[in-house]
Amino acid sequence: MIEILATIYLGSMIVAIILGMPIAFAILISAVFTGLFMGGGPANPQVIALQLMQGSDSVVLMAVPFFVLAGEFMNRGGLTKRIIAFSEIFVGNIRGGHGYIVILACLFFSSLVGSAVASTAALGGILIPMMAKAGYSRAKAAGLVAGSNLVSPIMPPSVPMIIYAVVAGQSIHYLFLGGIAPALYLTLFMGIAWFFVSRNDAIRTNRKRPTAKEAFKSFLGGFWALLLPVIILVGLRGGIFTATEAGVIAVVYAIIVGAVVYRELKPADFFKAFISGAKMSAVVMFLTATALVSAFYLTISRIPIGIIDALAPLVDNPMLLHLLLQIIIIVLGLVMDVVPTILIMTPIMLPLVVAAGIDLVYFGIVFTLANVTGLITPPVGPVLNVACATGNVKMEDVIPTALPYFFFQCVLVIVFVLFPETITAPLRLIAGYNALPMQNIIQVLFSN
Repeated sequence: MIEILATIYLGSMIVAIILGMPIAFAILISAVFTGLFMGGGPANPQVIALQLMQGSDSVVLMAVPFFVLAGEFMNRGGLTKRIIAFSEIFVGNIRGGHGYIVILACLFFSSLVGSAVASTAALGGILIPMMAKAGYSRAKAAGLVAGSNLVSPIMPPSVPMIIYAVVAGQSIHYLFLGGIAPALYLTLFMGIAWFFVSRNDAIRTNRKRPTAKEAFKSFLGGFWALLLPVIILVGLRGGIFTATEAGVIAVVYAIIVGAVVYRELKPADFFKAFISGAKMSAVVMFLTATALVSAFYLTISRIPIGIIDALAPLVDNPMLLHLLLQIIIIVLGLVMDVVPTILIMTPIMLPLVVAAGIDLVYFGIVFTLANVTGLITPPVGPVLNVACATGNVKMEDVIPTALPYFFFQCVLVIVFVLFPETITAPLRLIAGYNALPMQNIIQVLFSN
């Protein structure tokens, strides 16, 4: 019976996607078909409507539109160019410095936006022409911008982590704070990747080392932009406000800085920001609502139980199970976007993760990184598409330049699985969170 239900659930979703339906409707259709096959109460339209309403009725989920709107105001309020100027202070005068400016700027900007697509759209139009003017090919510049912006969904405020927190019932507070160290690791790995990618044609920026006065001026220019993530993280760490309240604070702060301090946020920008923010938020909220309907039918159909039984032999080897799950997510990321993958796969994988004794906050952080790797791989690759559009380059030219960053990100996912302390130790230090005890690869080898 479970096998039949699983076939109906996955088959109806795949057919709907092949027919060109949006992911949200494909998810909803799979849930409806599963309910109809089960008959009785689950097939009642009122049950579906009730679950659909409850899927979007979440205080945590309210953080999404606020952070999206804050990002819109930041993009239009002059924060981008000041962050780039601030990054130049540190790496602007070294060999290959243009690439390191891109990587640092993406890290700083990620702490304001939380979306790789939004970050790429905001930074690509500035950074890709900057690198092209310096002598790099536009394709290489677009590949670097796309790869470096994958830090945005990891660094708080992270929209994918909010979605995971809602579906998995976990603390967005700990997920946000737990994303800081992995974001820094990812930035370091992108720097290493750029070192190898550019070793044959690295160009000096020909910028003189900034004087103390020039450095101080750049610092002041970026100070107000970079103060926001500090406020959010300190507030979350100190329990001063929740993640949803942090989103409201981010919106108000972005308006004040953009309109009063930098004076680049004009009245006309408000309407555009609200329209753009509403469209993006509506997509995410509807996706989440339909996914939770799907999760309801997955639960009552006992499909996850069947999957647990099939993978039961691996439950006794949590590290191997965890690695297998993350590989599955990386492969799915090649053909699916981040939010749908999180919404579809979290309810399926969660029972396995719990049965194996893997900490759910730690799993969520690695799970998010594994999901976002697909943002720079064809055929979907939304970040890759945005980088191509902003850089005015062809997709086939950018793909080879983006693959090294994809490879390094996959390596980082494996490192996180084999060495859980790379995430849990900083999280324990920053937030006082005690993750479930997990062995790393060294302990496993020595225990055998």
